[in-house]
Amino acid sequence: MMQQYLRIKAEHPDVLLFYRMGDFYELFFADAEKAAALLDLTLTRRGQSAGQPIVMAGVPAQALDTYLARLVRRGESVAICEQVGDPALAKGPVQRRVERIVTPGTRLDDGLLDERADCALLAVAPAATRRAPRLGLAWLVLSNGALRLAECTPDELDTWLARIQPAEVLWPQDQPCPLELNELTVSQRAPWQFDAAAGRAKLCAQLGVATLAAFDAENLTRAHAAAAALLSYAEQTQGRGLSHVVELQVERGADCVLLDAHARRNLELFVTLRGEPEPTLLSVLDSCRTAAGSRLLRQWLGAPPRRHDVARARHGAIASLCAGDLFELREQLRGLPDLERIAARVALRQARPRELAAARDALRRMPGIATACAGFDHALLAELGAALELPTDAPRLLERALADPPALALRDGGVIAAGFDDELDELRAIGADCSSFLLEMEARERARTGIANLRVLYNKVHGFAIEVTHGQADKVPPDYRRRQTLKGSERYITPELKAFEDKALSAQERALARERLLYAQLLDTLHDSVAPWLRAARALAQLDVLAALAERAQTWNWVCPELSPAPGIEIRGGRHPVVQAQVDRFVPNDCLLLPASRTQIITGPNMGGKSTFMRQVALIALLASIGSFVPASSARIGPLDAIHTRIGAADDVAGGRSTFMVEMTEAAAILRQATPASLVLMDEIGRGTSTLDGLALAAAIAAHLHERCRAQTLFATHYFELTEFPAHHADALNLHVGAVEHDDGVVFLHEVQPGPASRSYGVQVARLAGMPGAVIRDAQRRLEALQLAQQQQRTQFDLFEAAPAATPAPQAPPAPGHDLLQRLAAIDCDALNPRAALQLLYDLQREADDALRD
Repeated sequence: MMQQYLRIKAEHPDVLLFYRMGDFYELFFADAEKAAALLDLTLTRRGQSAGQPIVMAGVPAQALDTYLARLVRRGESVAICEQVGDPALAKGPVQRRVERIVTPGTRLDDGLLDERADCALLAVAPAATRRAPRLGLAWLVLSNGALRLAECTPDELDTWLARIQPAEVLWPQDQPCPLELNELTVSQRAPWQFDAAAGRAKLCAQLGVATLAAFDAENLTRAHAAAAALLSYAEQTQGRGLSHVVELQVERGADCVLLDAHARRNLELFVTLRGEPEPTLLSVLDSCRTAAGSRLLRQWLGAPPRRHDVARARHGAIASLCAGDLFELREQLRGLPDLERIAARVALRQARPRELAAARDALRRMPGIATACAGFDHALLAELGAALELPTDAPRLLERALADPPALALRDGGVIAAGFDDELDELRAIGADCSSFLLEMEARERARTGIANLRVLYNKVHGFAIEVTHGQADKVPPDYRRRQTLKGSERYITPELKAFEDKALSAQERALARERLLYAQLLDTLHDSVAPWLRAARALAQLDVLAALAERAQTWNWVCPELSPAPGIEIRGGRHPVVQAQVDRFVPNDCLLLPASRTQIITGPNMGGKSTFMRQVALIALLASIGSFVPASSARIGPLDAIHTRIGAADDVAGGRSTFMVEMTEAAAILRQATPASLVLMDEIGRGTSTLDGLALAAAIAAHLHERCRAQTLFATHYFELTEFPAHHADALNLHVGAVEHDDGVVFLHEVQPGPASRSYGVQVARLAGMPGAVIRDAQRRLEALQLAQQQQRTQFDLFEAAPAATPAPQAPPAPGHDLLQRLAAIDCDALNPRAALQLLYDLQREADDALRD
């Protein structure tokens, strides 16, 4: 057995090997020690190998998913080695082989997956040349068959990683790993696996085409290289081909509104700044009835399309849903099983009986949902309803073949329905006769032996037996043969009972074998239904998202935005969608980021609502772009290519960067990427250094965004000197958030008003924070003194006046001994006679003495 184990382990040296032995999965040697540390297992030692004890640890087979989930969450990969031979026929160890490999990016079982988020496997192919370097990206969501390709520059990799959110990344082992991958689970692969020609051939074979031109992917050679490694790895882990991967989509950065990792974090799209799942934009929007709908909504938020026609179609569908019987449609969607993931597991022959039963129930409900879609007057809804009209062959087969309900596991039997297979019914009938036979034999043996409490019974370990208490053992007939001794009784077998046992157990084993065969044939037959099931599942998910957005629009009184080709953002009565859901009353505000007011300097006190206002503008623009209604009285959104944010303060201790360095790095990236179609949010830039340095940088950054990038910019600051910016730059204006003093305190109005703020109210905010009274009084006195000193100073320097021309720096005086060095450099040593050389030496010595005295 250990020879067999070591041979299999040699084929999978980099993963933990779960080796099936009866009702347990065992691990040996280093695998056992590692798993014991990760899973808190007990280590044991049994036998020896090369003179050393064999270290081993095990987990129950029935609890496999629980332990796999814990390992995968820690970034580990596990090879599942199953017994595939018949122990009764085996000579030596039972035949075993690795059936599948579970890695962080190739999880399929529900117990290992987040039902409301996709699990993506990403392969990254490094650039082939240093001139105009391009990275190849290929990623696959194995649980639904979605395959994507893209190419990007090295500087864009971080943004793509934030968009894809891969659970595992494949990278060639001979290349240094990019810094962007340091915090991800990286599986290094052999360099030859990243071959562009092989990748193109694999893609064509997978999609059943001769060329990739129809997918606009023919010239993406680096993406082809990534796809070669991706598809090989996925096939290796599953132990079979990926028959459900039949579609390819090429994604380009220009197709979506750019949201880098900083924007996603600062806008709290998926997690809060504290790292919690709610309250976030996703948590507020996600009233989806299905898990697939929640996953699709997350995709929409992470990749808003730039094309307005996509969003307009969704706007129209939401309007139609709001005008119709939305409640009835959402009730029909409630409780639908995850048909998308079930279809993928059917294709990979990993579907369990209860999952097929769930698919059967979902298919029963499809006609009703399609009929409900037909009740709404919109082309997109009609298209989704048509995708739900499936062939009836597969549903009818499932109705006939599956028991209702089937057993949890195939090994338990009771999966195939009665009447589906005559041979199975006959074998089951033999087993069903056991009960009547046992009752009849029990009554007959009691009468024959005179033992009133004699029992004929069966258990899975010892089979059939006649049980007699110790007190009646003297009445046992001679033909009884002892089978088992218990504390209070003896168990016996008779020739008649043994003959029946052989017949019954044989029938039971044959029935289980027959069910396994029928179930495998059922999966084979359902394979042709996988593609239409996936199309229907995606239509259901899209319908669910649209219905959820319609429900949110009705609940929160949102409106349909206007998507305009004219530049600018015009929002009337805008509200922050997340904050509005958390408070009883929200103060709405307007935002007019038009060509004549494309830079807006926002001042006002802390806690006044500057950051909330800026974020709500970005979120409203984002919601409009994904096709949702928006929290406003009205909204007009022009072309948008990116949302950039520089909000908050945080250092990078691990990366050796201070708070200010992080702030400047993020600001520099924005200045390089922002365009006239970008929305830029700058919150208190320059606060991490000295006042003068910070003020100078803030002014320069604002000027660059306005004059060079010409972006649509909201610039919040506490530097009142920046309020002079609109006086020196056209198409800029001042805004402030209102606040009034009341009883030595401050009341925040949360209203955005025109013009600059008069003061920051920092001392009053400190009082609200619970600062000791003595500190508050001392701070107030110091503030008054500073204000008086500032008033007495001469007129403030104009921060935005053109910088004076640089004056030439004065020349420094010659260094001591300069003349002496010049004389030495001019001497022609070859032309000097001894007398002249000696006289020259005297002269140089005298000059050196004079220089030292000076």
